[in-house]
Amino acid sequence: MGNYIRIFDTTLRDGEQSPGASMFVEDKIKIAKTLDIMGVDIIEVGFPVASKGDFESIELVSQVVKKSIVCALARAKKKDIEVAAQSIIKAKQSRIHTFIATSKLHMEYKLKLKKEQVLEHIESSVKLARKFTDDVEWSCEDASRSDRPFLFKCIELAIKSGANTINIPDTVGYALPFEFGGLIKDIKNNVKNIDQTIISVHCHNDLGLAVANSLFAIVEGARQIECTINGLGERAGNASMEEIVMSLKTRNDLLPFRTGIDTKMISKISKLVSNITGFVVQPNKAIVGSNAFAHEAGIHQDGMLKHSNTYEIMTPESVGLEETKLVLGKHSGQHAFSVKLEELGYNIDKKIINKVFERFKLLADKKKDLYEEDIIALVDDEVIRINNFIKFISLSVQCGSKGTQKAELELEIDGIIKKKASKGHGPVDAVFNCIKKLVPHNARLHLYQVHAVTEGTDAQAEVTVRLEEGDKNYIGKGADIDTLVASAKAYLHSLNKLFIKNEIKLTKKQNV
Repeated sequence: MGNYIRIFDTTLRDGEQSPGASMFVEDKIKIAKTLDIMGVDIIEVGFPVASKGDFESIELVSQVVKKSIVCALARAKKKDIEVAAQSIIKAKQSRIHTFIATSKLHMEYKLKLKKEQVLEHIESSVKLARKFTDDVEWSCEDASRSDRPFLFKCIELAIKSGANTINIPDTVGYALPFEFGGLIKDIKNNVKNIDQTIISVHCHNDLGLAVANSLFAIVEGARQIECTINGLGERAGNASMEEIVMSLKTRNDLLPFRTGIDTKMISKISKLVSNITGFVVQPNKAIVGSNAFAHEAGIHQDGMLKHSNTYEIMTPESVGLEETKLVLGKHSGQHAFSVKLEELGYNIDKKIINKVFERFKLLADKKKDLYEEDIIALVDDEVIRINNFIKFISLSVQCGSKGTQKAELELEIDGIIKKKASKGHGPVDAVFNCIKKLVPHNARLHLYQVHAVTEGTDAQAEVTVRLEEGDKNYIGKGADIDTLVASAKAYLHSLNKLFIKNEIKLTKKQNV
């Protein structure tokens, strides 16, 4: 039976059936080329009789694919099969995939055919397909809800008529894993000529079990898996190719099977399909979601820094990503924070790190997303505070389109807490007037500049203030999620620089 699992990718056919996921011909060619390079065994490009666009895409893909088998889908109808054969005529390797429903529900209400008529269609369609190609796949639509004795009879006839791949679909995602695995086992035990074919499965995700059902099928003898990139597909989607492939690779101890997929291309193909279809991959999607290799919790980050296997069962490099992301947020610990500071080029005293980390945690409670720029701003602001003559304590501001702009500022000046209130032409002016009252000086405000450190409405503001005294300039910076607080800190930073330099000058004069 062998342990090689053929990957049959139907992103371009079944994936495109997702409402809103239609692709242009050139898009299908891009995806097909990438699938071919990454080692997909069979690429199901489309349903050629459905439209001229589908026919054209299959025809053109057939000409550019070098290694993969190019497959066209056809109902058990003469025209469908003939058109399918015409669409793949230029392919180096081609397959016709023909199907008919075998469940009582589908036969009675959709096909309006008796069992005997379905059997006739199976025989005639498979035999016709074999006239055009030696590679014919037959599917029993809605197999998981079909009467088993009749299903076995249909499969046996399809094989006898020339089908060399038998596909067992869970068309509406109805089966449970042990149930679907049992179906594959029953087929192997009850279809006399089943050893002449490869068993394939095509599982849908209506109950979120498509991947699990596919894996159970492999254990019971399936050797081809039909799947899509990102789990794209009709309704809730199909079995996700990346999840199946990485499950086999990661748990090879219990699933001793292999594929021909270059897993390092998984991230690339995922992004390509997402960009083309406009279907954004959910952040917590296994393997390819933006959070799949991201760790925020402090315990997890600490473990990852000590040994990656503590919280990662596969490496990001194995799916084409550069590295694991230690996402700094309110759940992060100090170990990860210290490592991040080192990555940013900081070599600072542990006391400063402790203070910055405290401020970081407070900021993380206020902001949804934290960026490296936020950390840089915090560190710079904290370093600024060291040995400051003037320290910021609190600020309260009254502003708006009505009434007077007022500010109340509390500072620690040379160890003494002082508070003043002041009015101004706008809230910033009111804040700066408070500073002038609390810390009288002759320096003149020459520059006031504000910019957002990061994106979003909760972005930190970084304010730059330049004070002039004589021929000297003193530039101060302050950062805070509140722009007015950042403004006060920036002004005080420049003042501290001024006073520190003046103190140095005074000391020098006294020593003379």
